[in-house]
This record gives sequence, structure tokens and C-alpha cells, in this order.
Amino acid sequence: MTETLLVAPDTERIPVSKRFLMCRPDFFDVTYAINPWMDPTRPVDRGLAVAQWSALRATYLQHGHRVEVVPGEPGLPDMVFAANGGIAIGGRAMAARFTHAERQGETAAYRDWFVRGGFREVVTAGGVNEGQGDFLLVGDVMLAATGFRTSLSSHQEVEELFGIPVVSLELVDPRWYHLDTALCVLDDTNVAYYPPAFSEASRAMLRGLFPDAVIATRADAEVLGLNAMSDGRHVFLTAAATDLHGALRSRGYQPVPIQLSELLRAGGSVKCCTLEIHP
Repeated sequence: MTETLLVAPDTERIPVSKRFLMCRPDFFDVTYAINPWMDPTRPVDRGLAVAQWSALRATYLQHGHRVEVVPGEPGLPDMVFAANGGIAIGGRAMAARFTHAERQGETAAYRDWFVRGGFREVVTAGGVNEGQGDFLLVGDVMLAATGFRTSLSSHQEVEELFGIPVVSLELVDPRWYHLDTALCVLDDTNVAYYPPAFSEASRAMLRGLFPDAVIATRADAEVLGLNAMSDGRHVFLTAAATDLHGALRSRGYQPVPIQLSELLRAGGSVKCCTLEIHP
């Protein structure tokens, strides 16, 4: 992977139009706890969740991105976190296979959407694989995580289906249980990430691949500031990650603040709500 250079704040970055899949949180709730963020004893304001999700969708559209919506289903309160539904690249799609029983019903819903969407090849993951929660494409390389949800064996399965080299990383802190909670892809050559979420070997790997990466603070990570989407210029992320906003501006990116406080209660933010369909 080519070395990236520091970019002056006034450098013009060019946004790339993207295609996203989202799921409206009509059935969103926190009725179980499968990550440290979830507390079933606190009531959920579903109306607020829908309003915040709708604002995110509208923001994507305002910035020229295409957004498609898969219908939510009763009994699947986490289906709003569409990023976990699978991986879609170049006309091929792999539907996820979830770790926890509470989410396993989502597999069929996302697979059916891929089939209806006209993908030329649609498969269901053989190993435990939580989609773009743990698989993030950076240019021509796939970063893939293991440690809490996705199995290491699934990394090879993804590499074989999509024909893209996979770099395996290990997550070590349950608060950052998916790769997309600890690392954000900024463009085809660079990322932002929070080093303590990764094993020492994985930190060394990331330092080698991305010597000019944006390093997030603990405060950024604790509000899921890295659970963000970037089009190469605009970075859509929680308004609460103020340190990260400043760091991004210093590299020539334009932060777009998003409020998803209600969905954060289930351990998700901008990227969790967004499955990117790569061309």
C-alpha cells in the first residue's frame, strides 16, 4: 500500500458518490445485552431513534449519496445496524452469520435483499461473520477483525469470494467489539483508529500500513466517534467526538456532525447504520 502524505487543511479533497443500504429503526429496542453499551432496564425512545436515523439518511442524500432501505422486521431490534448485514462488492454479496442468537434472524432478511437487488452472486457466510462491522475495504485491501464477533476463519472465506487480500487484526477491548467501532476508513489510502482497541501486533500492522493515520483520543472512542462514514472529503460522525473533528479538519477532511444518541444506547452510531455497497 502506498505511503500517504500529510495534507494541509486548505487542500481540496474530492468526495466520491457512494451507495448505501440502511434499515429504518421501526422496531428498534434494547431488550437484551450483547455488548457493554446495552442496558435493557432503560426504556428506549423509538420516536427519537427514528428521527435521528432519518436525519442521517437525509444528510447522506444532501451530500449526493444514494440510499436504499431494507425493511425492518418485528423481533429484530438491532436490524437498524445494517453494516452488520453483510459485505457487498462488485456485484457479489455475502450475507452475515451472527454470533448471538438474538441477531441471527437478520441473516435471511439481508440475504433476501441482496437477491432482490440483482447481485450476480449471493452467498451466506459459512463462518461467523458480522459483515462490515468487522470487514472494512481500504482501496484494494480488506481490513478484517476478530476477537469478539467475527471468526478468524471467515477472513479467508471473504478473501476467496471477493478476490481481495485480507489483513487480519485482533480486537482486545469489549467496548470496541467490532472493527468499525475502533477504525474508520477515510479514503482509499488512509484511516483513523484508536490503538488501545487492538492487540500490540495489530497496532504494529496498522502503523506499517497507515503511517499517517489519524489517531483518535480515548474521548473520541468512548462516544463511538470512529463509527463513522467518509466519502473522501466529508466524514459523517457523531457530534460528540470533538477531538476527532479537529484532527480531521487538520488533514483537509470536513466533519459532518450527526446526532445518534438513542441508537448509541445499543452500541451503534453512523457506520453501524450504514452498509456500503462497493462498485
